[in-house]
Amino acid sequence: MKECCKTGDEKAPSKLKKWAGRIIWGVVILLVIGIALMQMFKLNNNKMRNVMRKKTVLIMTLALVSFGAFAQHDHGNHDDKKEMDQKMEPMFKDKDLGVAYDHYIHLKETLVASQMNEATKAATKLEASLGEVDKNQKAKAEAAKVVSATTLDGQRKAFDLLSNEMASLVKSGELSMGEVYLEYCPMANNNAGAYWLSNQKEIKNPYFGERMLKCGSVKETIK
Repeated sequence: MKECCKTGDEKAPSKLKKWAGRIIWGVVILLVIGIALMQMFKLNNNKMRNVMRKKTVLIMTLALVSFGAFAQHDHGNHDDKKEMDQKMEPMFKDKDLGVAYDHYIHLKETLVASQMNEATKAATKLEASLGEVDKNQKAKAEAAKVVSATTLDGQRKAFDLLSNEMASLVKSGELSMGEVYLEYCPMANNNAGAYWLSNQKEIKNPYFGERMLKCGSVKETIK
């Protein structure tokens, strides 16, 4: 059986770097506090001890505040990046292709959620919108197969061929904004593998849904 789900591990180095930074910062804080405490205990004069104790408390407070700000900044950057990825939806110079692509993405999302009835509705809209797109015959025929499928597995099988045709249309079209990601799961279609298009790099597998949601990887970025 082919290996899958490498996508989840791709984020590991980034997460390790973030945690390494936090650990190093924590160690620095502990060292500063430790040195301050050692200096305080070395002092014989009570008055000087009190002064040193106050300084130690101040250092600890500043260190903790700085660490909190660092963690919040890191979290904020992550949220901003995630929000930016979500907002940068692709736009096509051919508006009709853009409409069809949006219906395709909606269809993909219904398959991710394993919603057969919603997938049928989305595929119906996609089939109709493809009537306005040049060189649409093959893609439209595959969309019709999704509509006529009587099972969720049948819809996903038809979606495989539909995705190949949609990828051809998207590549031959021109984007005026954003990117489209061509993603791949080697275990889909009985381990023959299958592609799909997405607005985000984050993998959400339409062929397995929750069973293997993160299985797959980005194979190509279409700009």
